Amino acid sequence: MKIQEIELRIIELPLVRPFRTSFGTQTSRQVLMVKVVNEKGTAGWAECVAMSEPLYSPEYTYACIDLIKRFLIPALKKAGEFKAEDVATILKPYLGGQMAKASLETAILDAQLKDGKVSLASFLGATKSRVECGVSVGIANNLDALAEEVKIYVDEGYRRIKLKIEPGWDIQAVKLIRDIYPEIPLQVDANQAYSRSDGKHLAQLDQFNLLLIEQPLDEHDILGHALLAKEVKTPICLDESIISLQSAQDALALNATTVINIKPGRVGGYFESVKIHDLCVANKIPVWCGGMLETGIGRAANLALAALPGFTLPGDTSASSRYFKQDITTPFVMDDGYITVPNKPGIGVEPDMDFLESITTTKEVIK
Repeated sequence: MKIQEIELRIIELPLVRPFRTSFGTQTSRQVLMVKVVNEKGTAGWAECVAMSEPLYSPEYTYACIDLIKRFLIPALKKAGEFKAEDVATILKPYLGGQMAKASLETAILDAQLKDGKVSLASFLGATKSRVECGVSVGIANNLDALAEEVKIYVDEGYRRIKLKIEPGWDIQAVKLIRDIYPEIPLQVDANQAYSRSDGKHLAQLDQFNLLLIEQPLDEHDILGHALLAKEVKTPICLDESIISLQSAQDALALNATTVINIKPGRVGGYFESVKIHDLCVANKIPVWCGGMLETGIGRAANLALAALPGFTLPGDTSASSRYFKQDITTPFVMDDGYITVPNKPGIGVEPDMDFLESITTTKEVIK
């Protein structure tokens, strides 16, 4: 395919309720939407999962826009005709920027698959038509508020609960939820909030039969996670540390993780995600699909990935209503703890353009 034009659009989508993690609180989701139009006039859509500030990762919305405009688009235009499979190689000289690169690659892939009348799920090798749903629960104002919020999700039918934790909000919060729900699959996510010296403290979580402890230490501290894995019995799962196939290989070689959270935006796209999935399947390492408060555009693509056979744990692929009163696509609705994987060509969904226009703050078309 050949690129005819690229549209970069920023939207502001209010959240149903504030979402607090160890690195900050979000009340709305600022999203960079990317639309690529090819020489056939086919439009492909994607979203960049970078946040408005560099809190979860070094990338943030306006930095991604600058990178895309200044370097990535010129590189793609210079390449002329190419396939989505070639995008990572074309953009490889520009270091980092996985989220920005992933958004371009995904939009190009969406258009390419639409032309070929192939769904993303089928293209990636999906074996499931629906995906088991988990939900991520932010840090609450108090324990009563936490119990109330978790009850809502359990009553709605979510099959796994993930609690965000940080020092001072961990043992008691987990104990409360485990006491109320002794059987429900439960895991925790620290988003790098702890240090190597916290091993004995985190070992207190072993009593609660958790699926895993996600990213307890700094993303660069692979050795620290390997050391921590010797102190706690609960499986250690890496998130922010896994930015590529190579980083996954290194983490497994060092026994720093026994579960991996794959986020396509964080690793540079769906092709790299599949490579990590295949590595984990070969090593009998379970994987699951993490979330970044995606709109229906990003959620659709993640569901296609989560339908691959190695995704044996429920991911953060929750219903649209978990985060948004109104999604930018037809909302994803959970049925008995599952969401159906889109099977139309490309990512399988299209944005509601009237609603999208109403929440757009900036838009630029690059020919």
